Amino acid sequence: MSGRLLPDSTIRVDDPVEASGIYGKGYFGTPQPGGSLLLDRYEAVYLTEMERAQAAEPGGRPVPWASVFRRAVRVDRGFAVRYLVYRDLRQRGYVVRASAPPVDFTVLPRGGILHKTPSRFWVEARSEREPFDLDRLFDVAERAQSAKKQLLLGVVDEESDLTYYRVRRPSPNGALPPRPLPAPVEGWLSTDRVTVHDPSAVEELGRALAYGSAIGRRLELSLLEAAYLAGTGQLTLREAPTGRSVPFDRLEMRARRLDPGFAERLATYRDLRARQLVVKTGFKYGAHFRAYPRNPEHAHARYLVQAVPAGHLSRWPTIAGGVRVAQGVRKEYLLGRVAPDGAVRYLSLERIRP
Repeated sequence: MSGRLLPDSTIRVDDPVEASGIYGKGYFGTPQPGGSLLLDRYEAVYLTEMERAQAAEPGGRPVPWASVFRRAVRVDRGFAVRYLVYRDLRQRGYVVRASAPPVDFTVLPRGGILHKTPSRFWVEARSEREPFDLDRLFDVAERAQSAKKQLLLGVVDEESDLTYYRVRRPSPNGALPPRPLPAPVEGWLSTDRVTVHDPSAVEELGRALAYGSAIGRRLELSLLEAAYLAGTGQLTLREAPTGRSVPFDRLEMRARRLDPGFAERLATYRDLRARQLVVKTGFKYGAHFRAYPRNPEHAHARYLVQAVPAGHLSRWPTIAGGVRVAQGVRKEYLLGRVAPDGAVRYLSLERIRP
């Protein structure tokens, strides 16, 4: 099959029989009046690379595949990365169509019929060198969810290998019933942690409500846990060296000096606790939190959570590392986006093989 290579690097197949053959084997191209077929630049490059089509100049001179590819790159910035994703999905047997924003491609389920079977995936192609833009990804994920599509990111590394991530907007929830303490307990602040000594409080907070760590006969609380309990009126604080009372604002000020991201972490901690999840540090896994649906004595952690501010930009290798660790320990990787008003929304990333 041969077709005319047009200035915008698309190909027009004029012969109706050839056009029908191409379209019928994989739904390549868009049928035109009169029986011709127009191949977009992804289809044109792919079919010429696979030697299923031959591009020609208007005068009939053949154009080699390398020239077809270079022309596409010249007229479409970012084409080389997007084409790698298109090519890979086609090689996996999917029907892939170029899409209008907000995504690059729509993908039918295997065996789907174009214009009859709803698309299954929305796919974005990204280079590992591009910034990870959380706000934009939230917007696209919400639009995909509204359209009842699965959002996939095809991330291309510097060696042109692909990694796919499924992105969704989850609502994490646990099953630990809220049980506020009947009266505030006393805690002793020492640098970056708080100690509770009262035996009944140690039992109630540490075992029943899964706060802190029991060390001997005392309970050690993190600054996050102490701030949460003090903010809800369940804990009063004193300086361990002097016995002076520590107001909540002073505790928060100290915590912010020690941890510039404390505000986002505290907002996320509060939100996760409000969702009846038990929240523990995720330090061992390189995350802010691990979250349990029930008391850790009776359940494994379900999520690894990273708290980040609105407008967060990151690098893809950082995100890839977080997802890899989470899945390696059978947990879901969540980014908790904290808005300026303290509201928290979550984004889930999961590495998959489509």
